[in-house]
Amino acid sequence: MADETFKLVIGDKNYSSWSLRPWLLMTHANIPFSEVSVRLRQPDTREQILKYSPSGQVPALLWRDIVVPDSLAICETLAELFPEKGLLPSDPLARARARSAAAEMHSGFMDLRREMPMDIVGHMPGQGHTPEALAAAQRVNTLWAELRETYGRRHPEDKGFLFGRFGVADAMYAPVVTRFATYEVKPEGLGDRQGLAAAYMQTILRLPAMQLWAQGAKAEMQARGTL
Repeated sequence: MADETFKLVIGDKNYSSWSLRPWLLMTHANIPFSEVSVRLRQPDTREQILKYSPSGQVPALLWRDIVVPDSLAICETLAELFPEKGLLPSDPLARARARSAAAEMHSGFMDLRREMPMDIVGHMPGQGHTPEALAAAQRVNTLWAELRETYGRRHPEDKGFLFGRFGVADAMYAPVVTRFATYEVKPEGLGDRQGLAAAYMQTILRLPAMQLWAQGAKAEMQARGTL
């Protein structure tokens, strides 16, 4: 796949959780791509996105003569195109669990998303801590701990990620890690007795690609005079 050319259309790095997912996956896995950024929450935002994707939403991966306009679909496509990157576990059972976890994030946790929207540069401790949002956060916390215990820690090349090596599931949950940091959702307060979820959060936040995205978010906000 070395001859492939990818263009990834994304939204604001401070706010676009869906854009973060494939960007993080491609950046960490060293999959070359060009980046097109469309500013969100503007009168012409949809018009600008429609230049690249018929969905009118970001992210969108432009590949050859097609558009893949969905975070999970992009991540699954990349995992299939680059099997040597190990973006999905090789074991069929682990792979099924990884896909299940990614799909749960893709379609669920609406209360958490609504009450604690991604804001990379923000710091709003306690805000959005509704019972419904915290219940969703607890489910995320439990899932992280379970996957780390069952799969991640048992991987022969464990790097601290959900299934040992960084992959699609980690990319899907990375925005939640930033939400927990922004709104100070403490894993220990959600039953993280062994500290597995808290340690996982730190693994994601220390990831060079994650730090690069955060730096980009800060730079964008500074350039707009909003930080």
